[in-house]
Amino acid sequence: MSTSKTITFTLFIATTLFASCNAAANATTKPLFPAILIFGDSTVDTGNNNYPLTTVFRATHLPYGIDLPDHKANGRFSNGKLIPDILAAKFNIKQFVPPFLQPNLSDQEIVTGVCFASAGAGYDDQTSLSTQAIPVSEQPKMFRTYIARLKSIVGDKKAMEIINNALVVISAGTNDMILNFYTIPTRRLEFPLISGYHEFILKRLDDFIGELYSLGVRNIAIAGLPPIGCLPIQMTAKFRNIFRFCLEHENSDSVVYNQKLQKLLPQIQASHTGSKILYADIYNPIFDMMQNPSKYGFTETKRGCCGTGFLETSFMCNVFSPSCPNHSEFLFFDSIHPSEATYNYIGDLLDTQIRGWIAA
Repeated sequence: MSTSKTITFTLFIATTLFASCNAAANATTKPLFPAILIFGDSTVDTGNNNYPLTTVFRATHLPYGIDLPDHKANGRFSNGKLIPDILAAKFNIKQFVPPFLQPNLSDQEIVTGVCFASAGAGYDDQTSLSTQAIPVSEQPKMFRTYIARLKSIVGDKKAMEIINNALVVISAGTNDMILNFYTIPTRRLEFPLISGYHEFILKRLDDFIGELYSLGVRNIAIAGLPPIGCLPIQMTAKFRNIFRFCLEHENSDSVVYNQKLQKLLPQIQASHTGSKILYADIYNPIFDMMQNPSKYGFTETKRGCCGTGFLETSFMCNVFSPSCPNHSEFLFFDSIHPSEATYNYIGDLLDTQIRGWIAA
């Protein structure tokens, strides 16, 4: 073969290999969803509560955020990333999901999605009366404002394409149970049995999904309740619980609610053409961590890392609260909220579940 032909052949092979590698790289880095949109409470609030002046629950001080790259508190109720951030990174959307109320959001942040959740919120509007959070039912107002800005950036058609294909995550309900039924039993006067309150909450959720659907949302992952009776603050609330056992009746209530939710979601999906709705199981992963802590590298599951770990959360978990030396060994960071290590385990499970759900 002549020298010129050899060079030509070599260049052809090199170009082909480069194109193949580039295609593989693009396939790997292409986002699974064009955007991620978050609604709910403190488990997914990435900082919206920093901005309304009246909100009670804030995480704007250390030790919250201590394991983030800049080691600064920014409104996330944990030592590091939350589920929205973890999923956004796994799906190659972005590393962190900003709160919608954050001033000066860039166009790129708007296009790839934001968080509308508010710590202390619930499906029941009454839940937010004591916390001054933005109720779940009010969060679509922010979403409408978001849509208007998105349209101004990319145009109406592209904006609706992004919203139609975005991943929407909803996580709420725990505050409703704790603040309206267990600790402050205001709703018990109206609903003597928790089954009635479950039905009330699920009806609120049904209406909420319908409103999001009317705004163009199609892919929705909805978290069930965690084992509420295993939250450190709930164990503490049972004053004679010196051995800090999980409260079985509260866990049983969560199981029943989750069963009802799983039964309801296919019905909601069937009534909203083109929608895909996923039940995200939070209960079983956390309960397994409680039962088998060593499997996950945990040494403590019954109290939070911050302070005594029995009561501290929000303003009670602060720079004067001594924290555990190894945050990744604690299931909970404060008396309510999981540590980043816990969220990472749950994120891995949700990643697999969501990829299978979208591919189906």
